[in-house]
Amino acid sequence: MIETEDMEFEVAPRIITPENITDDGDIEMTLRPQTLHEYIGQDKVKENLAVYIAAAKKRSEPLDHVLLYGPPGLGKTTLSAIIAHELGVNLRVTTGPAIEKPGDLVSLLTSLSDNDVLFIDEIHRLSRAVEEILYPALEDRVIDIIIGKGPAARSIRMDLKPFTLIGATTRAGQLSAPLRDRFGVIQRLELYTTEQLTDIVRRSAMILGIPCETDGAAEIAGRARGTPRIANRLLKRVRDFADVMGNGQITRQIANIALSRLEIDPLGLDSLDRRMLDMIIKGYGGGPVGLETLASAIGEEAVTIEDVCEPFLMQLGFLGRTPRGRCATRLAYEHLGYAMPENAAGAMSGQMSLFGDNADSAGNAE
Repeated sequence: MIETEDMEFEVAPRIITPENITDDGDIEMTLRPQTLHEYIGQDKVKENLAVYIAAAKKRSEPLDHVLLYGPPGLGKTTLSAIIAHELGVNLRVTTGPAIEKPGDLVSLLTSLSDNDVLFIDEIHRLSRAVEEILYPALEDRVIDIIIGKGPAARSIRMDLKPFTLIGATTRAGQLSAPLRDRFGVIQRLELYTTEQLTDIVRRSAMILGIPCETDGAAEIAGRARGTPRIANRLLKRVRDFADVMGNGQITRQIANIALSRLEIDPLGLDSLDRRMLDMIIKGYGGGPVGLETLASAIGEEAVTIEDVCEPFLMQLGFLGRTPRGRCATRLAYEHLGYAMPENAAGAMSGQMSLFGDNADSAGNAE
């Protein structure tokens, strides 16, 4: 919150963040596909889930417990709703942080009907005490409740109705091994291609009644960082420019003007991404530079750089993480229009080969 003498302003989050923001809620519910056939992208995941769902329905059994993981904004929540819809059962939705006590989980589990789906988002944030209750529920469909305290305490075992747990997480590595091993179906969601995002933008535009040319949809899709949530958010902002600066139709020209005004370049980099790369190149000679030093230099939190900026920049090949810090690559220099000094190239290649080349030479010496 920024305060002045007369008024207050809230600092808006980055428009290209894959996380949910307040403005996304209603529109996301409107645009969510209802069936696997409507769901665009993630073809391998869809094909496998279709087989598992058909087999479960044929045997009149609940679907095995499902773990969906991958970067935020790729449709894990949507996919869980589709699974419940395809199975023809009810869906209960909650999040890991919302289940604070074992009693909260017991209440959820005992309220489920036969073969219902319980979806837990951010499942990696479940507390240890809650996880302990979940283990027998997933494996044996029972829960153990401790009644009383001290010498008078006793355990009561309650049977649960058959159910399916769908867990979603952006950090599968933070799940404990006992919990991860209890999921029978584990699927990773990948970033979307520009072609898939173009189809998503066109579908969303049709649902929202926005005239949108294919070239305009492709322009939006190309800057959405491989994430449907970002693509739909950009579509809304470009619509504003189309209504005010054009005739309401989204064309490539209008999309380009709007996204340029939003400081999102053709590869999806925003001002923070470019400021970070600029600082590494101009302020630290291309790197290496430590995370905390870099965060202080550009006035951002280290966790923002590590969780929001770095994954996408590394995927593009613009950033290297070495034991000594972050380095800008030749691709980053070229994209920002800088000439790469020879010493920067040497330092980068030396850092990147610290383990690989040394290991090879050690092997050859033997």
